[in-house]
Amino acid sequence: MTVTAPVPTATAPARPARPPFAWWPVGAVAAAVAAAHLAVAWIPGWWFDEALMLAIGRHHLAFGSVDQPPVAPLVAAAMDAIAPGNVLVLRLPAILATVAAVLLAALIARELGGDTRAQTLTALAQGTGVWATIGGHWVTPYTLEPVTWLALGWLLVRWWRVRDDRLLLAVGAVVGVGAEVKFQILLLAAVLVLAVAVLGPRALLTRPLLWAGAGIAAVLAAPTLVWQAVNGWPQLQMGPVVASEAAFLYGGRPGIVLGMLAAAGVLGLPLALYGVWRLATYPELRHLALTTVVLYVVFAVTLGRPYYLAGLYGLLAAAGAVGLQRRREAGHRRLRWVAWPAAAVSAAVAVAVLPTSVAMAAPTVGEPLAAATVRAYDALPPAQRAHAAVMAESYIYAAYLDVHAPEGALPPAVSSNRSYGWFPPPSDDGDTVLYVGSTADELRPWFADVRPVGEPVGDTRLWLATGRLVPWDQLWPSLRHLDVQ
Repeated sequence: MTVTAPVPTATAPARPARPPFAWWPVGAVAAAVAAAHLAVAWIPGWWFDEALMLAIGRHHLAFGSVDQPPVAPLVAAAMDAIAPGNVLVLRLPAILATVAAVLLAALIARELGGDTRAQTLTALAQGTGVWATIGGHWVTPYTLEPVTWLALGWLLVRWWRVRDDRLLLAVGAVVGVGAEVKFQILLLAAVLVLAVAVLGPRALLTRPLLWAGAGIAAVLAAPTLVWQAVNGWPQLQMGPVVASEAAFLYGGRPGIVLGMLAAAGVLGLPLALYGVWRLATYPELRHLALTTVVLYVVFAVTLGRPYYLAGLYGLLAAAGAVGLQRRREAGHRRLRWVAWPAAAVSAAVAVAVLPTSVAMAAPTVGEPLAAATVRAYDALPPAQRAHAAVMAESYIYAAYLDVHAPEGALPPAVSSNRSYGWFPPPSDDGDTVLYVGSTADELRPWFADVRPVGEPVGDTRLWLATGRLVPWDQLWPSLRHLDVQ
C-alpha cells in the first residue's frame, strides 16, 4: 500500500493549515439540534415512510425492497426489538445521524481552514436547514442519507488537504454503506468521478487505492444490488413514478427547483450558493462545485424530490463560511455583520417549522383506519377470519395497519402497491380478503363477490372479497404497481 504525502510544486495551490476543532460552539449547536428533535420525537405517531420502515423491519426484512435498501428497515427493526412500539427509542438513530451531520459539516469547514466562526456558522446552517429540521428525527432512508454524503465530502476534502491515499479506502466504504441506505449515493459517486475527469485533479483517478475503494463499495453494495437484480430492478422503475407525483406533491418542476433551494434553510441557502462559487475557485475542488450543479440540474429535469440534495448542503455551507472568513481576513468589512442575524433567523425558522413534523406524523389517519379494520376483521365468522387476508389499496395504508393495529389483532397486511407488491402474496388457504381502500376495483375481476363492510374512515372504505377465482401466484404479478393511486 502506498501513502503519498503532499509534495509542494510551483503550481500547487496553497492548502490551509487545519485550525483546532471548535468543540464548544459546534458541540453546543449539535446539542441544541439533538434537544430540539428529542423534544418532539417522543410524541406518538409515525410519518408514513417511518411506518413503512417499521413494517418492513417487523415482517419483511431482507437485503432490499422495491424503493429502498435494507439499512433503514434494519435500524427500525433493531430499535423496535429493544423497545417495542416506543416511538422515541425508534427515532434515536435518526437523531444521532442528524447530529452527526452537523459535526461532519463543521469538520469539513475545518479541513478547508475554517476557524471557530466558520465552523460554527457551518454547524448552524446544517442544523437549521428546513428539511433537516422537519425530517431529522424520522427513521427513513432520506434522514439517514445526509450523514453518508457528508462523510464522503469530508473524506474527499481531507484527501485534498493531506493526500493520504488510505482515505480513498474509506471513501469506498462510505459509498458502499451509503448504497445500503439510499441508492442516490451511487449517482453522486458517478458524477464525482466524471467531474474529476473533466476538471481534475485527474491524478486522483490514477490512485490504486481509489479503485481498491471502489471494490470495497461494490462488495458492500452487492447484497441490495443482487436483491434488485433478482427482483427485476424495480428501483429503476421508480423514476417515472417519482416524476408523476411531482405535480401533486410539490407543484411540479417549479416546486422541485425552488424546493431544493428552500430546503437548505435561511442560513444554509446563501452559504451554499456562495460555497458553490468558492469551490469553483479551488483548482482541485472545482469538481465538487460541478457535481453540485450537475445533480441539481438532473434532479430538476427528472422531477426528483426536493430533499435529494440535502446531503450536499453542509459541504457547500462549509465552503461558503470559509469564503466569508477569507473575505474578513482580507479586510473586506462590508456586510460582515449579516451572518449572525441570518443565523438567528434561520434558527427561529427551524423552531417554527419543527412542529409541522409532529402534525405530519400524527396518527389521525392511521389509528382510526387500523381500529375500523380490526373491528371489521373481528366481525367475521371465526372460521372465515382464521383464513382471511387483510389487504390495503396503497403501501401507506398497509404500513399503517401493520404499525397501528394492536399486536396480534390483524395478520400482517398485504398490498399490491410499491414495496408490499414484492412481498409474498396471501396464502392460498383461504379465499377471503378484507380490503382497505377507496375502491376495491383491483380485486373485482378475481373474486366472485366484493361488497362493502364495516364503517368508512373518511374517503376510505372496507370491503370483503370472497370466492377467489384463481390462485394468488397467478394473479399477484398482474396486481403489482408502483404508483400510489
